[in-house]
Amino acid sequence: QVHVVESGGGLVQAGGSLRLSCVASGRASSNYAIGWFRRTPGKEREFVAAITWTNNVDYTDSVKGRFTISRDYAENTVYLQMNSLKPEDTAVYYCARSRYSSTSSRSSDYAYWGRGTQVTVSS
Repeated sequence: QVHVVESGGGLVQAGGSLRLSCVASGRASSNYAIGWFRRTPGKEREFVAAITWTNNVDYTDSVKGRFTISRDYAENTVYLQMNSLKPEDTAVYYCARSRYSSTSSRSSDYAYWGRGTQVTVSS
């Protein structure tokens, strides 16, 4: 059984920072890519970033240079460090474990999802 749990969301002013955490439990979860997605009301779920077990990373263009995804194997945790936050980053952020070892921006490639954590950036 695989469980994915996010934490670290909150309210921050524009220009501020937050760090999200994701723990994906379950056998061999460290062998699979982990991704972060976000959703705002009325919009499709959007890919944000992903990381493989070999630390290959991928980002959507709108967060490049501001967000950093990283992995702590000892803690079995994936982090999303979000800097220079903008009001348009406001969303529910979801962590997901991929079906595969490589990164993907397609939500259908991810089999296990957390419940999400709210990030609100005020202007």
